Amino acid sequence: MSEILKEAFGRIDKGETIALVTVIETKGSTPRELGAKMVVGKDGLIAGTIGGGITEAKVIEEVKQALKEGKGKLLTYHLTKEQAALDEGAICGGEMKVFIDILQPKEEVLIFGAGHIAVCVSKLAKMLGFKVTIVDDRKEFANQNRFPEADEIIAEEIEEALTHLNITPSTYIIILTRGHLKDEEVLTSVIRSGAAYVGMIGSRKKNATVFQHLEEQGISAQELKKVHAPIGIDIGAQTPEEIAVSIMAEIIQVRREKKGII
Repeated sequence: MSEILKEAFGRIDKGETIALVTVIETKGSTPRELGAKMVVGKDGLIAGTIGGGITEAKVIEEVKQALKEGKGKLLTYHLTKEQAALDEGAICGGEMKVFIDILQPKEEVLIFGAGHIAVCVSKLAKMLGFKVTIVDDRKEFANQNRFPEADEIIAEEIEEALTHLNITPSTYIIILTRGHLKDEEVLTSVIRSGAAYVGMIGSRKKNATVFQHLEEQGISAQELKKVHAPIGIDIGAQTPEEIAVSIMAEIIQVRREKKGII
């Protein structure tokens, strides 16, 4: 049991969304006891078993659909003794209820840059339930006094920080560094990271220059289209607080689209 849960948490830590299937009720003769568990990913069984055979295969198919929908569900399976005889792993003339629980990694806002806008974005992101990580090479900016709510503060050069950052499909990257050269460095490094969102601050002219440089390095126009630049929803924002609202509003929009809510 502990090994199954260890596998589940390990997958979540790597940014993978998985399903934990648990036998919550049994009646009659069943292949596994109450509390039996298995971990299932989008491609199928990862660890554990609820009995094998036809029934488990059916459950795994249900799990794949549940993972697509992002919603858990309760299932009930019943087989007569005659049906059970066809598959030694199936329910042996009894009934079994299983619950599919969808486990998702905590969504993270990863902010490159620790200036005035980053301070406001960090506060809003934390209020919205995100894990917040700040990256800036200036210790006088990237510190706990400026970002008391942040979960992690990395005061290192971008290249060094990227060697131990875990960017997953649940990561939302916000590029707010102090200059377009730093912005370009970050974008070059994260554009193919598989993050849920990549946004970069700056004027259309500056961003066009950065994009041109990336195209010269082999980044496709299709990849560049996925970058939100200029960052944020256009609400006429001017102050750091207003810009932070526009950025987080855009991230909420992407977050909901990702979950199929809008």
